[in-house]
Amino acid sequence: MEPLKYLAGYPAPLQARARELIRQGRLGAMLAAKYDQAHDVRSDGQLYDYVQALKDLHLRRSVPLGKVVYDGKLQVMKHALGTHTAIARAHGGRLRASREIRIASVFRDAPAPFLEMIVVHELAHLKEAEHNKAFYQLCTHMTPDYHQLEFDLRLYLTCLEADQ
Repeated sequence: MEPLKYLAGYPAPLQARARELIRQGRLGAMLAAKYDQAHDVRSDGQLYDYVQALKDLHLRRSVPLGKVVYDGKLQVMKHALGTHTAIARAHGGRLRASREIRIASVFRDAPAPFLEMIVVHELAHLKEAEHNKAFYQLCTHMTPDYHQLEFDLRLYLTCLEADQ
């Protein structure tokens, strides 16, 4: 039995249910029925505006963002779906910090709730660096069904990997 890498931390009964849906060829259809809302955030500029709007709504006092882009290499190279980095650059005699958010390009075609979930996750890193209780509380403050979306996103990625 092949391990489900995106569902590794979940209980065995949930993994068994996902395996059964994959075996029956129904996982993709189930997710498509539940998440039929597409988004039109296609370019890096549109993504920046989308992220900035969510940031302005929930994290007005946080540090400004310098760059927000889709990254086609992200999932393969870093084994991540999004990253948040702070880059220090010398500018004259001072250091300037710039914040970047990179979102895996798989989200360009993913359902809208999944894009929102990953953006909320990366925005939460502006306030909380670690994946701790405060981090997840902030995520659920910004998107109340964050945990369900995260699980369903993992199912979606499993479905993509299984080519369904």
